[in-house]
Order: sequence, then C-alpha cells, then structure tokens
Amino acid sequence: MLVRFRPLALLLMSLFCLASQPLVAQETATSGEQFSIPATDEGLPGEGPIRRYDWFKNLWKNKRSGWAKQIEKDQNAVVFLGDSITQGWGDNMGGSFGDMKVANRGISGDTTRGMLVRLDEDVLSLNPKAVVMLMGTNDLEEGASPETIAGNVKLIIAELKKHNADMPIVLCEVFPSSASKKRPADKIKQINQLYKEAVKGDPQITVVDTWTLFANENGDAKKEEFPDLLHPNQEGYAMWAAALRPIFATLGYLETNADDFEVEPGFESLFNGKDLTGWMFKANPEREGKKTSIAWPVFKEDIVFDGKTESSDGRYQAVNGRLVVTTPTEGRRIQQLWTTREFPKDFILKLEFRATPNADSGVFLRQPQLQCRDYLLAGPYKDLKNYKPQKWNEMVVTVKDNVAHCTCNGEVLEEAYKLPETGPIGLEGDRGQMEYRRIRVKQLP
Repeated sequence: MLVRFRPLALLLMSLFCLASQPLVAQETATSGEQFSIPATDEGLPGEGPIRRYDWFKNLWKNKRSGWAKQIEKDQNAVVFLGDSITQGWGDNMGGSFGDMKVANRGISGDTTRGMLVRLDEDVLSLNPKAVVMLMGTNDLEEGASPETIAGNVKLIIAELKKHNADMPIVLCEVFPSSASKKRPADKIKQINQLYKEAVKGDPQITVVDTWTLFANENGDAKKEEFPDLLHPNQEGYAMWAAALRPIFATLGYLETNADDFEVEPGFESLFNGKDLTGWMFKANPEREGKKTSIAWPVFKEDIVFDGKTESSDGRYQAVNGRLVVTTPTEGRRIQQLWTTREFPKDFILKLEFRATPNADSGVFLRQPQLQCRDYLLAGPYKDLKNYKPQKWNEMVVTVKDNVAHCTCNGEVLEEAYKLPETGPIGLEGDRGQMEYRRIRVKQLP
C-alpha cells in the first residue's frame, strides 16, 4: 500500500511547492517595494520635489533595505537625518563622537519631502535617543521655495515630537554653498531664518549655527572646507563635529566623567562642578516694563541657587564639572548669573570656556562686561591666533588698583580695563551655548 500511494504523495508535495513559490516571490517583491520611492506624489505627505532619477531610486531603495536589517541593532542611537552631506560622514560619523551610539540615515540627493516620506521606517523605528537634522539644500537645486522647505521640516519635527515629546532634536542650519550650485546665499539664509522662527521657544529643539560656522564674507562655502562648494571635506566634517560635541556633552551623551582638575595653591574655586552653590540671579526690577526685541528676564528679588544643579529657569546648569549656559529657545536671551559675594581686593581670576559656533556671552568683572564669545566669528577679538574654536580656552584676568589685564590663551584681550572698586563676578548668556569650568580666584595682598 505504501508503494501504491507514493506517486500520489509526491504529486501532492509537488503541487504544494508550486503553489507556494509564487507566494514567496510575491512577499519578496512586496518587501522590496516597501523601500522604493512611490511612483507618484499622490497621497504623500508634505510638498515640493521628490527625486526620481534612476541612480537615486536605486540608492534610496538599497540604503533603506539595508537599514531595515539593522533596526534592532540601531535602537536608541543618536540618529543623523539628512542627504549626501550626512551620508558622506560614514556609518559611524567618522568616529567623531567616541562611544556614543550613532546611526547615519543620510541619503545622497534626498530632499526634505523624501526624508518625511521615509521618516517612520528609517528614523522613528529606531526609537532614537536624539535626532540631528541637516536638510534642505537639494530642495533648492530642484527649485523649491524656502517656505516649502521649511514647511516640510515643520512636519518632520511634528512627527518626531509626536513619537517622543522628550527626545532632544538638534537642528543644524543649512550649510552655505554657492549660486553656481543653484544654492544662492540669500535663499539659504531665508531657509535658516524660517527654521529658527518655526522652532522659537521650543525647549525640545536646539538650533546650531552651522551657517555662520562655514560661510565666507559673501555667504558662500569656502573651497578649503567645501572643495566642490557643496560637500565638506575632512576639515569640514571635523568642524561640524566640534560644533555638535558641546551639545551632546550637555545632554549627557559625551564627557560624562567628572573633571579631575585640582585648584592651584592660593586659589579658591568659585564653582564646585556639582551645583550652583555660590551663584544667583540678582534682582533687576529696573528692567521691568522696558521694551526690547530680545528676551530679557526680570527678577524682582535675588534668587540664590545653593545646592541646585540648575537655575530656576534651567538656563544655567552644572553638568559634569561644567557650568553650562544653554542655547536659548528664543534664539537670543540676555541674562546674568552672579556670585553671591563681592571682590573688593585685587585678584587673579582664571577660568576655561568653550563656545558653540557664533555663541555670545560675557564675564562680568565687578560690573563691567568683558566679552567672552566664539571670538573668531562673533568678535570683538577676531584676530586672535591662539583661540581654539569649539574647544576649551583659558581666560586669565589680573585686577590691580581697579584695572584689569585680560588674556585668552596668553593673548591680550584688554590691556587696561577699568573697573569699579568692588562688585561680584558674573557670567552672561546671550545666544548659542557657552560652557565654563575651573573657575577660580586668588586674592592678592
């Protein structure tokens, strides 16, 4: 009987195999189509161009199909979303951020609308720890208006916020390029202005001034950093990384070890590295009712922050040995943090500071403000030879007979800066992120 039914069994098995093969092929095709560019714009979110050149369709599909296999591996990474500038940085962003987990989701040639279409599968599926956005330059080449580009970015941000209302979003301004690349400076500046207006006042978003970082006097890219006036070279990527590292450090992703610096004999620390003990907001009722285009908080009474890790508004924070003046959500916000004590005697003040691109701050000496900024971009000391952009720099102020001699990395900022007889030391916040550390003073006989 077994022999009699064997041909029938083989026939049934063959039929089953034949029947299942088209299903497998169909599933594979469907899986591939999932990562293909839609044939038309109909029903797609956003507005403006989606590229459909053959080379781009193949790249878009191949990149996304590959990423789909890494979803589990890339969970909770800091995700970089962008186009060829982002893609060209490499899978691990050139190793620029140490052990911080990163995922590169840049596709060469992509537009803001294309990124919106692929956002769910390429970015949100990773449950990012944070998202870094750089986008918009290719839209310009395709003739999109700045308003259309900014509209798509708003939609992307809305989806990111909907996915996770606490996830940090770092929005990089569109890099400069050239009119010869169909990316004129005036259009890029307009896009960046619309970006800043769109996120103004949003504490979830940090805007990084990567336009001023790279632009020449005409607002275009420089050959030494962008050989083709569009894509950064190794030097350009190093500058971008340096602009982002302080932001990641403030978020707690980098530089998480405590500072092991020891104060020199004769000096005393004004900042313990752990909290804001000894610092305060001074009452400034005289500002109440004054109109200004820049945010300028008013405090009716002194607010002392002894034992607090951040100021009452969160602007000033103690983070792993650094006193951080965070990027204001308003774009610019002027306020000062003061020591609770005054310094009537002659003294030497030493500190180190680090500024994000074009950041603006200041160090108050009893009362007058010594400008402390990203000097080469923000001034006023643009000719310094020893200043290190987006790295730590040392400021030394020696006060004798109510006159201060001020240096940065050994170069003179002010030879004879006149001061009042007494007053506290203060740190100002204006635009961008500023960080201070190793703040110490030595009273002179």
